[in-house]
Amino acid sequence: MATIEECRAALEKLSDNMQRAEGDARSAAALDRSVSCHITDLDVTFAGRMAGGRIHVHDTLQGPPREKAQIRLSMTGDDLVALVAGELHFAKAWGAGRVKLHAGMRDLLLLRKLL
Repeated sequence: MATIEECRAALEKLSDNMQRAEGDARSAAALDRSVSCHITDLDVTFAGRMAGGRIHVHDTLQGPPREKAQIRLSMTGDDLVALVAGELHFAKAWGAGRVKLHAGMRDLLLLRKLL
C-alpha cells in the first residue's frame, strides 16, 4: 500500500508532467480550478488548486474532501502511483471504476487531453 508521502510525490510528479505538456494538453494543463484527490485506502484528501500548469497542494486532510472542488479525483494510493508512473492507463482504470473523476462537462472535455 502506498504511503501518504508516496502519494504526495506522485502528485508532484504529475504536476511536473503537466508543466511540460505541449499542444492540446497544454491548454488543459493551464486550467485554473480547485482540485481534490481522495486516497480511499488511506482515507486522506489532498486539496489544492490547479493553476499555471501545475497542481498546488495546499492541505492534506484526514477523510473525504470537506469542500466540493471543481475537479475531484478518488482512487487508492497504489493506483495514483501506478497512473503517474505510466503503469496504469487512466481510461482503463476509470472504466473499471478504480479511478473516479468528477468535474464540469467543459473541464472533462479539456482534461481528457491530459489523461
